[in-house]
Amino acid sequence: FTRRLNNFNEDFFAAERVSDIWEKSVRLPGQINTPQNEGAQNISQDGNWLVFTGCNRPDGQGSCDIYISYKTPEGWSPAFNLGGKVNSDQWESQPSLSPDKRHLYFASRRFGGLGGSDIYVSTLLPSGKWSEPENLGPGINTAGDESTPFIHADNQTLFFASNGLPGYGDEDLFVVRKGNDGSWGKPENLGYPINTIDHEGSLFIAADAKTAYYASDRGDSKGGLDIYSFELREDVRPAKTLWVKGKVFDNKTSNGLPSSVELIDLASKQVLSKVQTDETGNYLITLPVGKDYAFNVARKGYLFYSDNYSLKNKAADSTYQKDIPLQPIEVEAGVVLRNLFFETAKYDIKPESEVELDKVVQFLQENPTVKIQLEGHTDNVGAAADNEKLSSARAYAVVNYLVRKGIKGTRLVAKGFGASKPIADNKTEEGRSQNRRTELRILEK
Repeated sequence: FTRRLNNFNEDFFAAERVSDIWEKSVRLPGQINTPQNEGAQNISQDGNWLVFTGCNRPDGQGSCDIYISYKTPEGWSPAFNLGGKVNSDQWESQPSLSPDKRHLYFASRRFGGLGGSDIYVSTLLPSGKWSEPENLGPGINTAGDESTPFIHADNQTLFFASNGLPGYGDEDLFVVRKGNDGSWGKPENLGYPINTIDHEGSLFIAADAKTAYYASDRGDSKGGLDIYSFELREDVRPAKTLWVKGKVFDNKTSNGLPSSVELIDLASKQVLSKVQTDETGNYLITLPVGKDYAFNVARKGYLFYSDNYSLKNKAADSTYQKDIPLQPIEVEAGVVLRNLFFETAKYDIKPESEVELDKVVQFLQENPTVKIQLEGHTDNVGAAADNEKLSSARAYAVVNYLVRKGIKGTRLVAKGFGASKPIADNKTEEGRSQNRRTELRILEK
């Protein structure tokens, strides 16, 4: 949070909560605080980036600009101006980072907007630079002022304040959701008694999707803007989320590996989140509950990692620890394709498998000298000959898919092993489920 002492400019402070009691607050360590004003801060979900607003600074491009600071072992780094695409010669403020740090939402009074202040989004490019900001459009922005955007941990639900949309008073709080096609729906007023005839803004929703905090100068405030808390009503709550965190490392040396971690909705095939680990391979990624996901990890020179998270009936009360060993690309290295699904007792590939198979296509395109074997496996239910036939047919089905996608057949071998190579106990359903699998193995590199 920010604090102004002795009528000087605001600095950043933090307090820790121990046994439900808040400890004494202290200034953020490092070089982020300066004689200038720092405010309107937002910390990335992994805790490593802090974006904020700085006004009237020597390196500023407008009256107020957006800056970023990075967490280091010594504290927070000196702040960097995000530059001439995010910042203009006007006013930019109130940044909010998406949970994967790929999108930055903020308010701006730049020329070309639809009213006073509008909400924009900028995308982090592979080069590490931010894209030209995109106005969220007339469905959200009006001839009035839209401000204090907050993108929830589900990466789909945006809360903001507006005095241009129909409301109760000075400035009201609204919610809008992003569809599978990436377009925004219709904003909905959060209603009374949250919104009043006075000013409401700066909403923050906790990861439990129901605990909310916001600022208001309503009639019962102690003066100016006060912070209030309430429980968000169920029909406007974002998706509940849980987290997966861990470390990506080389399976031979155990050294951490900077890698790309990707989360894909299997039903829509939409990439919901894509994060880069830190330099030591540590990562944190958010999973909205209620869907099934492909979880992929990749690094050049290594065989990709594949996992599956089925969260359709999962409570949002957990943090999973998932350390991921990556195998260097070498002969006999292999990976289980955990997001490859077939119709029961058939070799027909289910549509949701395309996410995984396209990852194999990408891997082969990026490594044009690699030759692979697709290996089909079954459980021990049924006749051995039938199982071997089915496993072989499934392996060939994968090969045929890859050939249709442009991979040369000379780089692909299909082989069925039936139930001869179990990796789990066939006496349990869970074990049999693990044994029904397709593996990718490197034959030549």
